[in-house]
Amino acid sequence: MSIAQNIAEIQKKIDLTKVKLVAVTKNHSTSAMLEALASGITAVGENRVQEMLAKHPEIQSAGKLAEWHLIGHLQTNKVRQAVPLADLIHSVDSERLAIEIDKVAGKLGKRQDVLLQVNIADEDSKSGVAVGQALPLANLISQLEHVRLCGLMTIAPFSENPETVRPVFNEMYQLFSELNTIKLANTEITWLSMGMTNDYMVAIEEGSNLVRIGTGIFGSRQY
Repeated sequence: MSIAQNIAEIQKKIDLTKVKLVAVTKNHSTSAMLEALASGITAVGENRVQEMLAKHPEIQSAGKLAEWHLIGHLQTNKVRQAVPLADLIHSVDSERLAIEIDKVAGKLGKRQDVLLQVNIADEDSKSGVAVGQALPLANLISQLEHVRLCGLMTIAPFSENPETVRPVFNEMYQLFSELNTIKLANTEITWLSMGMTNDYMVAIEEGSNLVRIGTGIFGSRQY
């Protein structure tokens, strides 16, 4: 199916008034991105800062408006490049990174929206803070003048059967609910970013309101 058909099929399954759909554009061309934007996508997600830097001006020059989400691991030495372009950074996972984002955003006169990435399944291969460190880090972020914490993100373990990761999503939703209950100052806890192509429907059933879909929209990545 075409990109437009893939998007239409996904939109049939998702209540877009309750769930934000982010098209993950890693290793996909700007022409594919433009087709997605013309087919109703409003937010694109990049894994790498360098790829976002390359694509952003091309999309802008084509006259297409999009929210830019940085969803991949962000190194502190890339913050200076990421903050001017990113509407939402999903992958804050350390005090050092949060403070660097605050510093760069302050110089730009910007308040950077971020999500706190949690390694909910405690996988060595994944970034994110441990569950027990999430709320203390959220508290620290809430004290930064130029960063606004807007929710949580996780990457669930991959499984051919998405039902096997339902408990992971449920645990993440419980943490999100706890964060909401605390009501930290200077935050806007809105987004629970979890669920990708193979498991987004289970993630939504367990409380996700932001899903990140690449292959389901664009097909397999071109390496």
